[in-house]
Amino acid sequence: MQSVLIVGGGGREHAIIAVLAKSPRVRQLHAAPGNGGIAELAQCRNVAATDVAGVVALAKSLEVDWVFVAPDDPLVLGMVDALEAEGFKTFGPRKNAAILEGSKAFSKAFMARNNIPSADYAEFTDCDKAVAYIQARNSYPAVIKYDGLALGKGVIIAQDEAEAIAAIRAMLVENKFGDAGIIIEEFLQGQEVTVLAFTDGKTVVPMPPSTDHKRAFDGDTGPNTGGMGVVAGGAALPYWSGQIADECMKRIFEPTVKAMAEEGRAFKGCLYFGLMLTEQGVKVIEYNCRFGDPEAQAILPLLETDLFAIMEAIEQERLAELDIRFSNKASACVVMASGGYPEKYTTGYEISGLKKTEGVFHAGTKLDDSGKPVTSGGRVLAVTAVAEDLPTALARAYEGVECISFKDAHYRRDIGRAALCQECCDNRV
Repeated sequence: MQSVLIVGGGGREHAIIAVLAKSPRVRQLHAAPGNGGIAELAQCRNVAATDVAGVVALAKSLEVDWVFVAPDDPLVLGMVDALEAEGFKTFGPRKNAAILEGSKAFSKAFMARNNIPSADYAEFTDCDKAVAYIQARNSYPAVIKYDGLALGKGVIIAQDEAEAIAAIRAMLVENKFGDAGIIIEEFLQGQEVTVLAFTDGKTVVPMPPSTDHKRAFDGDTGPNTGGMGVVAGGAALPYWSGQIADECMKRIFEPTVKAMAEEGRAFKGCLYFGLMLTEQGVKVIEYNCRFGDPEAQAILPLLETDLFAIMEAIEQERLAELDIRFSNKASACVVMASGGYPEKYTTGYEISGLKKTEGVFHAGTKLDDSGKPVTSGGRVLAVTAVAEDLPTALARAYEGVECISFKDAHYRRDIGRAALCQECCDNRV
């Protein structure tokens, strides 16, 4: 029986802990720092997810067997390296592999030199040169990406020159996200799909495909967020097929893992492939070095294999020996956020109705002095439902949302609409 420390305190971590809690191999769960919902399944410890030395010290004091590093920031900072140096078994890539997400410039250059299909791009650290490039290019929409981590918000899809220049200045002059450079990319047209994959540095096992909804408001309008909802599973995405899955495996998934290993950056953990299904084939939008959030809240409920067994197989580099299974059902996840997210918002509001529905993963919550759950972040809850088909899964997820309330709660009411419309069109053909 194993003791596991999960680093992080969002909805993704709650979903991971909920799955690990079902494993017959796991006897005790700890979370750093955890949240109000995680506290029901694990012992929460007041150590920040980005505190590398603090997490190592905590793992030692608790004498845990495993540490699951879930968020991007500590992975990019090298938390796995520090834990392994102290003898801990870990889930998550080392720092030199996590750079796939930590630097957009690295990932774009990596794809270019390894012939992995992606959008054309140019890299800049000088504002004037970037503005001159965007003016000379004069093609919109244009994609401006901050080179480093930005909580999923460092991507601006500029519709015109004024918006593009404003984004460039915000990133390179005002340092809105930090002092890194930017990438200016061609805008890819098509259907966006995410595929998470388990990998031990040699073998790749894709999870069911999903589609995230990044924009804050209905109709894919408003600013980018960390994600407002997800539909997942083969039964949920009519635009996904076995042929596309094979194309991705041959041209993207396996070449990525192989090339990383050949470059001395073997990737072990969960590798996130952000994809665009274009008329010219599938292209990579971005890599992430961990489970997506809220993708994890939609996909992990479909997992039928013991997650702890998968962790062991990856750590021992014998993933090829394991038969990993997922349900063929559809999953739908709707995020409930604080009013004003992703910009300014107020927290501390009491949350009611949580006991009236199932499939609720806590993200920005905490327990107040009286033990009541209150809001403590931008994305507050992720409500997930699994069903035989997408319409039923969505209906159940929204029924769950309607059971819950807190002041100024905001959520999109069109999660999954594109998939439903595509399915309707296919049925009419």
